[in-house]
Amino acid sequence: MTEKALRLGTRRSKLAMAQSGQVADAVSQVTGRPVELVEITTYGDVSREALAQIGGTGVFVAALRDALLRGEVDFAVHSLKDLPTAQHEGLVVAAVPEREDPRDVVVARDARKLTDLPRGARIGTGAPRRMAQLNAYARTHGLEIETVPIRGNVDTRIGYVRSGELDAVVLAAAGLNRVGRIDEVTDFLSVDTVLPAPGQGALAIECAADNASLIAALAELDDPYTRVAVTAERSLLAALEAGCSAPVGALADLLADGQIVKEMRLRGVVGTTDGSTLVQLSTTGPVPETHEAALALGRELATEMLAQGAAGLMGERAQ
Repeated sequence: MTEKALRLGTRRSKLAMAQSGQVADAVSQVTGRPVELVEITTYGDVSREALAQIGGTGVFVAALRDALLRGEVDFAVHSLKDLPTAQHEGLVVAAVPEREDPRDVVVARDARKLTDLPRGARIGTGAPRRMAQLNAYARTHGLEIETVPIRGNVDTRIGYVRSGELDAVVLAAAGLNRVGRIDEVTDFLSVDTVLPAPGQGALAIECAADNASLIAALAELDDPYTRVAVTAERSLLAALEAGCSAPVGALADLLADGQIVKEMRLRGVVGTTDGSTLVQLSTTGPVPETHEAALALGRELATEMLAQGAAGLMGERAQ
């Protein structure tokens, strides 16, 4: 008798289905059980409002979590950057698999790079974080750009460029990798130009906190270095009291000497969307050995950023 299939809750978007399919294969391998995808529509998928208006963090997550808590699915896969920073009662992130490329990328007309865009180029993005940093970069490098708020899936966003409505759009490399469209990228943005969203490129596999056997099985997919990095990034975000719609970028990189990881550098940025003011700081120290140490690293950098005036740049506080 074959074991009952595990039910994986996923959003319906092409990207969510692609990343959930990859996780399903991996979970099948470690558990020896078949995994079936259960499609769930979230408020963030059906609302046409701007993300910042509908509450940013959590709009893609709530329906999946409800299905988990009701026992309709056994586990769910989230893009970690969509996950609220507060721990959810009754649920646990059982695994954070190895992270994809965390960078942001440009898809532009005529295969142009960011620095080759025409004067007054219209660049589409849904993220205040990207707007703040792109506009700050443009100011310091003598570029004239206009950032245009957009929503929609990968097809819709790239469609704005193909139709000539926009000169370029900025997207996450990880998402394009997962849907097999990375070859359409015309420029990979250095993290020195645009720091990604906290947790960008990483996935969270979440299940009920009382399902010990499933937690143990899923834990085999956990990448400890990715987990410690995203924990520090998300701790910084939480300490700034910011949701995912706030203009905050953060990235923790592991600094290696040959094959040996020696230290972790955490960088954070917050700015006004017009790019006129940015607070950007970093801290480097030993790789945190515990969850608490990773949380502390994020909090410490956030405290320094707040002391430099970050609080006044957050715009609307996430509720």
